[in-house]
Amino acid sequence: MKKTYDDNNMGVDVIQQKPDAPFQMNKTSAMRTKSLSFRLLTAEGLVLAAFFALVALVLEQGFRESAEEALKERLQIQVYSLLSSAELKDNGELSISPNLHDPRFTNPGSGLYGYIQQTNKKLVWSSPSAIGLDPPPIPEIAPGESAFTLEKRNRYAFHYRVIWQNVSGMEREYLFTVVEDGGFVAQQVKRFTVTLRAWLLVIGVVLILIQFSLLRWSLKPLRRIVRDLESIEKGKRLRLDHYYATELQGLASNLNAFINSERAHLERYRNTLADLAHSLKTPLAILHGYAHSFQGNKDAVIEQLTHMDKIIEYQLQRAAAKGETKTVGRSDVAEIIRKTVTSLTKVYLDKGVFFDLNIPESSPVYYEEGDLYEIIGNLLDNACKWCRQTVRVSVVLNQRKNRRNYAVYLLIEDDGPGIPQQKLSEILKRGVRADENIHGHGIGMAVVNDLIDLLGGKLEGVPSKTLGGMSWSVYLP
Repeated sequence: MKKTYDDNNMGVDVIQQKPDAPFQMNKTSAMRTKSLSFRLLTAEGLVLAAFFALVALVLEQGFRESAEEALKERLQIQVYSLLSSAELKDNGELSISPNLHDPRFTNPGSGLYGYIQQTNKKLVWSSPSAIGLDPPPIPEIAPGESAFTLEKRNRYAFHYRVIWQNVSGMEREYLFTVVEDGGFVAQQVKRFTVTLRAWLLVIGVVLILIQFSLLRWSLKPLRRIVRDLESIEKGKRLRLDHYYATELQGLASNLNAFINSERAHLERYRNTLADLAHSLKTPLAILHGYAHSFQGNKDAVIEQLTHMDKIIEYQLQRAAAKGETKTVGRSDVAEIIRKTVTSLTKVYLDKGVFFDLNIPESSPVYYEEGDLYEIIGNLLDNACKWCRQTVRVSVVLNQRKNRRNYAVYLLIEDDGPGIPQQKLSEILKRGVRADENIHGHGIGMAVVNDLIDLLGGKLEGVPSKTLGGMSWSVYLP
């Protein structure tokens, strides 16, 4: 906060707000979280983490079971070694040789313990290593069967029940039990777990890096389109003209169509304003001349004002023509031709123009109705101006020309003097008329040419072979 003073020398506290750094950081973080790359990497990372966690759990459990199975086999061998060291005497007593196969049976606290019990849970023998330790509980097993159990204090026990018969035929039932501490199994499982998790972590990081590289390579066409669009925005490029991935070709084509449409609309607005200014010059000059004597030229002033109003309305209608072909309703070319011919018959009633119509009963197409009226109206009006008596109109649907299919083919001919070949290209320019003595602004054919280009069609003008005058061919896709 900074203190300043006004004209009355009174202190005024002025708070100078600085950019909120945390807000900027939060905004940057939000942009990153909305990134497609960030979302894909996060999703892949979560999937890999879940997969590796499941793999680690399954492998650890499998290794533990394998280690326990190996321990079971070792304890079973130890039981067999006790059986080989035991002997049932004639008096019914069981004696064990002091020389056991595994020296750990003789060392107290060695982790390997042996027990021999009778069915009444009477302890017959225990190894010297089991001093001070109670035997494990007796499991419910039949003679000749074995059991492998995990006892208290993480100790594994292998039990084997036998019926012993000596030479004299005396029988005794005993339970041989060998117990071993589970520390060795736990250490093996721990070492395996540490090694497994370390390798899974390394593999996960490597896979994430590979996925990141593949993702950047896969999204490279999108980044290229973004860079090209930025170049178009800065005016360095005119369109998306690079080779893009197959899946992005449609997007690039649509963006190019949109860019061309917007550029054409902008050019159209500029031309409309230029034509409007040019068309209003003459009426304004006349009104300027009548300004000093308004009363004597009232009718002329009204006439010029009406003319200016028509010019403005005409130019605004031109500027509103969009030239769209896919998102508009259907228009009937034949119906538009019939309505235009009816109007022009009244306009050129004194001339007695004969219209020879070779059109179908109905010809629906997907074009803006105003654009079709503009094209057909201008071409028919010019034909009526130049013809001697006959104007012929033909419409063909689904016409093919130069290996391209067109939805509409429109042919307008007249029996007038025609237009010299050297002037055909000139009359399509704004403000140029074939005959300066004929009334007009010289923008009708330019409007037609612009609209047809905007619609993606083609306009051709040649001398008519049948009527001898001018022939205009319009191809609309």
